[in-house]
Amino acid sequence: MMEKSQLEQALTRLDDAARYLDLDADVLEKLKYPRETTKMRLMVRMDDGSRKSFMAWRCRYDDTRGPTKGGIRFHPQASMDEVETLAFWMTFKCAVMNLPYGGGKGAVQVDPHLLSKAELERLSRAYMQAFANIVGPDRDIPAPDVYTNAMIMGWMADEYASIVGRNSPAVITGKPISLGGSLGRDDATARGGFYLVRHLEKELGVAPGSTVAIQGFGNAGTHMARLMADVGYKVVAVSDSRATLYCPDGLDVEAVLEAKAANRLTSLAGSNGIEALPPDYIVSVPCDVLVPAAMEDLINESNADEVKARVVVELANGPITPEADAILFKKNIVVLPDILANAGGVTVSYYEWVQNRQGFYWTVGEIHQRLKSNMEVEGRAIWNLARDKNISVRSAAYVHALGRLAEAIEAHGTQQYFAS
Repeated sequence: MMEKSQLEQALTRLDDAARYLDLDADVLEKLKYPRETTKMRLMVRMDDGSRKSFMAWRCRYDDTRGPTKGGIRFHPQASMDEVETLAFWMTFKCAVMNLPYGGGKGAVQVDPHLLSKAELERLSRAYMQAFANIVGPDRDIPAPDVYTNAMIMGWMADEYASIVGRNSPAVITGKPISLGGSLGRDDATARGGFYLVRHLEKELGVAPGSTVAIQGFGNAGTHMARLMADVGYKVVAVSDSRATLYCPDGLDVEAVLEAKAANRLTSLAGSNGIEALPPDYIVSVPCDVLVPAAMEDLINESNADEVKARVVVELANGPITPEADAILFKKNIVVLPDILANAGGVTVSYYEWVQNRQGFYWTVGEIHQRLKSNMEVEGRAIWNLARDKNISVRSAAYVHALGRLAEAIEAHGTQQYFAS
């Protein structure tokens, strides 16, 4: 039997959610396939004068609820299947948070660490040149993702403005503040997950003093470590691609952050009871809260039984396979799913888009309060749905989102199903 693609695996969530709703068959048919995926070959001038080509994609999965929204990642293993899967998840994530967006995603197959800053800028501008007819403030709005950042978004926004002949900051979110970026965007993904955990502490059986392990010590992971530590949670383990740092008595988060910034995380091993262990040990760390904050498929059928946490908070996209999900559910481990737990990023991106369009900008305090309210409202609705239907929180999140998507699809009428 052929192995399922990433998208086919993701679609099992759709089928599962559909069992709890009375849906028209047209709704499922529309959501099983991406609306539009564009593949382009980017030709970039390298510093030595040669030209090198890079494969790139942009997927607009579904735009029923509004323009598509989703990040652009630069990664050597990027693929069209991955991009379409991520766009599918974004469709549901935006519906979960009740944002007026559909789901999109983009990628370039490249290792950005091998490029100079000038080559990286030329690649970023080449991406926008190739996809300028796909994106737009009312059609498709990119943002940062894996190995992309505010600087890259700024280059892309500048290139788009040159192409269309006018300043258009709302075409991209996650930009530098000086180019129309929003305050509060830097830690939004982690902060959204943090607000969700704090709101559901009683139900989850955790509180300040509970132990936390964080896999992936990039943007989301580092911000989550600091936020949790600041309110009294004990961070006992963190990991990156090279090692897991583990200390059952708790890590000094600020010292770990300093070591990570200096690219010498493992230098802390051997002092203050800290051990350096293999990267995959993070899955089996004894802790109350496990936070996957890196790439997909971390927890799978082969290691799900090793998870000792009582709560898993998915700051990464798709870190748990469907097979592992079933194992964790049987073990009564609560998973706060990616389409809810890491939705802080796209929510604050929405705030940035709104601020760009109205030309009026909010304070960081206003951003945080809006995000906290959004996460609590949708998190509570999903938690109650899971309890009432006796289903997992992930299934409840998909049911919650699918109900909104179905309502919008049906409101468009039958003609919209087959529009080009």
